[in-house]
Amino acid sequence: MHENGGRPLAAVFASPGKYIQGAGAVGRIGEVLQGLGSTRPLILGDPIVDEIMGGTLENIPGATRIEFGGECSPEEIDRVAAAASENGADALVGIGGGKTIDAAKAVAHPAGLPLVVVPTIASTDAPTSSLSVVYDEDGAFKEYRFFGKNPDAVVVDTAVVAHAPVRFLVAGIGDGLSTYFEADASSRTRRQTMAGGAPTLAALAIARLCYDTLLEHGLAARLAVERQAVTPAVEKVVEANTLLSGLGFESGGLGAAHSIHNGLTALEGTHHYWHGEKVAFGVIAMIMLEERPAEILDEVVDFCLEVGLPVTLEDIGLEDVGREDLQKVAEAACTEGETIHNMPFEVHPPMVVDAMLAADAYGQQRRALLEGEAALPEVAR
Repeated sequence: MHENGGRPLAAVFASPGKYIQGAGAVGRIGEVLQGLGSTRPLILGDPIVDEIMGGTLENIPGATRIEFGGECSPEEIDRVAAAASENGADALVGIGGGKTIDAAKAVAHPAGLPLVVVPTIASTDAPTSSLSVVYDEDGAFKEYRFFGKNPDAVVVDTAVVAHAPVRFLVAGIGDGLSTYFEADASSRTRRQTMAGGAPTLAALAIARLCYDTLLEHGLAARLAVERQAVTPAVEKVVEANTLLSGLGFESGGLGAAHSIHNGLTALEGTHHYWHGEKVAFGVIAMIMLEERPAEILDEVVDFCLEVGLPVTLEDIGLEDVGREDLQKVAEAACTEGETIHNMPFEVHPPMVVDAMLAADAYGQQRRALLEGEAALPEVAR
């Protein structure tokens, strides 16, 4: 891709204005808003925010609070935008999961309002980015919205994250797992990233660090969060899920894994599974599309099995799915503008169907093999 005059596409690196992470970090929300000059913030929060935050939000002067409706849809974005206007909000605070945060971005950025993002779970890399993923009211992927501006601040309280169900952390690991593979593919084509330019070396290095961090500390972090404990491994994995993955995907580029995720949302059976869970299966299918060494495939599938991520179609609600339905997924994944076209080779729907079937078969075989080994008596190993 080239700019006017035939010059190479300029590289762009995007990031939030400030990133704050640690146990007790939510106590700094008021300080952050004060630094942004806000006296009338609108707080958009998940229904259980009060339970999670205790009395923290009550100490923010001048704040108006509304509850997120559950889906980052055009209708919900319009509702929140109207509330911001009616209350004369001078800043927006999005507190909750990825869809709440994306809705907050879709309201704040077009209105020119400062934005503070406070994720209560580490399930996606949405918090740091300048885009929102919009779904229809039934939960099917609709579009990306790009704003050209990242959040002014991201505040991640690891004590809050560690008290959320462990499935959220694991889903974030699945989302983060895609970052290096997609950035690596995108860096070879130098297609325009979500940041608005060619991939940067910095983003690719961050994406690789994300992958290495997850592989090294993912299991330890999962086990700690099962006990609602905050450890160095938890801090590292939360940073990988949120900051490293966010910077890596936005300025490094996306590829087939996220397109396959988007296609999977067309099948109702997947709607009960989290974004990162479907992305994890998309990573395995993406590797099937590529010519990566077999040991990389084993490394990824074994890691997914170790931390509890999907490796088969059944794992994401598609038991006994037929080729006809997978063709719908593949066609949606390959629509014009999808990031699957950032791959360094042409991708067509039949290739995606075959890759998903191959990923499913490999995941089943690898799971059976590892479970068989675990069942063997020590003397037989």
